[in-house]
Amino acid sequence: MAVKSGNLSINSENIFPIIKKWLYSDHDIFYRELISNGCDAVTKLKKLDMMGEYDLPEGYKPRIDVIVSPEKKTLTFIDNGLGMTAEELDEYINQIAFSGATDFIEKYKDKSNADQIIGHFGLGFYSAFMVADEVHIDTLSYQEGAKAVHWECDGGTEFTMDEGDKAEVGTAITLFLNEDCLEFCNEYKAREVVKKYCSFMPTEIYLSKENTTETQIIKEDEKLDDDVVLEVIQPEEKKDEKKEGESGEEEAQEKEPEPVKLKIKKRPELLNETTPLWTKHANSCTKEEYLEFYRKVFHDYKEPLFWIHLNMDYPFNLKGILYFPKINMEYESIEGTIKLYNNQVFIADNIKEVIPEFLMLLKGVIDCPDLPLNVSRSALQNDGFVKKISEHISKKVADKLSGMCKTEKEEYDKYWDDISPFIKFGCLKDDKFCERMNDYILFKNLEGKYVTLPECLEVKPLGEKAEDSAEGGSAVDESGQKVEAEVVEDRPEESAESEDAEGEDAGEKKDKIIYYVTDEQQQGQYIKMFKDAGMDAVILTHNIDQPFVQQLESKNEGVRFQRIDADVTGALKSETSEEAEKELKEQAEAIGKLMKKALNNDKLEVKLEKLKDEKISSVITLSEETRRMQDMMKMYSMPGMDMGGFGGEGETLILNANHPLVQYVRDHQEGENVEMICEQLYDLARIQHAPLAPEAMTKFVARSNDIMMLLAK
Repeated sequence: MAVKSGNLSINSENIFPIIKKWLYSDHDIFYRELISNGCDAVTKLKKLDMMGEYDLPEGYKPRIDVIVSPEKKTLTFIDNGLGMTAEELDEYINQIAFSGATDFIEKYKDKSNADQIIGHFGLGFYSAFMVADEVHIDTLSYQEGAKAVHWECDGGTEFTMDEGDKAEVGTAITLFLNEDCLEFCNEYKAREVVKKYCSFMPTEIYLSKENTTETQIIKEDEKLDDDVVLEVIQPEEKKDEKKEGESGEEEAQEKEPEPVKLKIKKRPELLNETTPLWTKHANSCTKEEYLEFYRKVFHDYKEPLFWIHLNMDYPFNLKGILYFPKINMEYESIEGTIKLYNNQVFIADNIKEVIPEFLMLLKGVIDCPDLPLNVSRSALQNDGFVKKISEHISKKVADKLSGMCKTEKEEYDKYWDDISPFIKFGCLKDDKFCERMNDYILFKNLEGKYVTLPECLEVKPLGEKAEDSAEGGSAVDESGQKVEAEVVEDRPEESAESEDAEGEDAGEKKDKIIYYVTDEQQQGQYIKMFKDAGMDAVILTHNIDQPFVQQLESKNEGVRFQRIDADVTGALKSETSEEAEKELKEQAEAIGKLMKKALNNDKLEVKLEKLKDEKISSVITLSEETRRMQDMMKMYSMPGMDMGGFGGEGETLILNANHPLVQYVRDHQEGENVEMICEQLYDLARIQHAPLAPEAMTKFVARSNDIMMLLAK
């Protein structure tokens, strides 16, 4: 076969049905496309005036009118832009995908920029055929000597074009709606759709109903030139009122006459705001304007915490406002709404390619004319540029938050409980955001104060008291007397290295431990022990905190988070001599066997320690690693999976050798009520650590009653 070359041909009969049926996902989007075309026509005319190629008529007010006619089943879009000649109509309408906007930009690229020119592809007009059986165009070009043109098409590939009768410069597009789409010529539906897509387009958009009989009352001095006056309403004459004067006699009080009113034909309704708040400079916007914009756009009358006003010209053009709403995570959905605009034209909500996932918790608007939209302007073409926009937005949010922490710390502290879920979610989803926010993440400590991560790590070794360091090398025995002996102490891992450390371990860097609380009520006993020992911990009560602290550990070498009940640190114990330590170990072995027998639990680990607080009889600890593993297994368990096996695994029961009850058990191992006391000691420790199981709680209550009966005898 001989080599053949040529040009690909497109048959309009084949492609036109595709454009009508499959180009757009939402049928109501034709409103946006036709109004956008009208905005472009107005913008071009104003630019020609600026360049001196056209003189706008005196008193020119750019506008777009949307006129609905339920009786005629029509919908008309009228603009007073630059209009079209027959040649332009033939070029831009009769040739599918030939963009008049692109042609205009190319023609005047040396004299004008492309700002606020919405169109790109030359396909928006054909969206009209999604809902209309027939479309008419009446247009008159701004060019001197131009003649009006009338164009019509019945939805096929054939059209007719002839001289028209339009007298004013601009274009009118009339849609004869098909039976399935008559809702779009309903005034209320038209208002809803225009407000959805066109609330902030740069040209005023007015909605009216053809041949309406509706009227409105205005004051005479409010009359406009194009108002149709139906009736002049004279005020009623009112008699002067008489009131008692200073002399005690009645005096006539003159009343100001009421103004003359006019009954007029209902004016077209303005539906949009041409200069939305995000187009202004942040310095020129007031707090009330930000709040009013928030209420208007998101219909949320709860005041947001604060907001970020984005205004970038480099490396791309991007403007917007992001609001931080007050989130009630317990009762409300935490999903926000970020509205994406392109040249003030609404594109979609929450487009994940542009908006970082964690920002979806916020509410706001972002307008980026540089977005690489697809042909239908309803989605983005996924490329590296879009990713850069997303990263830049994330950076700006981090800059705002870190700046607030530096310069407005009190305000930042006040907002923290509300914004922390958003920030923590952002740290989990975006590594760069996490790095930028690392030093500005706040933790609430046991005193209710907010501290940053660096501040948590800079505090003196937890549990270190002035009196403890008064003398070194000394210890106390169980009676509280000082003893000269080698001190065997389970020091907090976060404390400084021992001065006499030797060997290889001496040079190793110890981890910094940050203790945390997940339930202030449940872990109240441990909190009291920490406070009495001069130690501190941070409050982490949200579900997101568990993966969040693991993220921080991975990003901050040498930092470990440990729950307050994971271990009994040296700061909570009394110092003992080496001899006393050996004696404790021997006693622990004997009492441990007794506890295991009483509880029928051979796996339970039992330790005997001398705690500083003599009022505490027993506590339970569970290592951080074991607890995290249990939490993970519970999180990923399948429905119906038995998690009972994880209940007591890895727990350590610590008995306080300084408590009289423990001493009684130690000294009366064969006593009549020792088994009952052992069970009670264990349950008391469990209650401080986690809720008792239903059966265990029933036994605990019954046993408590038995103990009180013994006391009552």
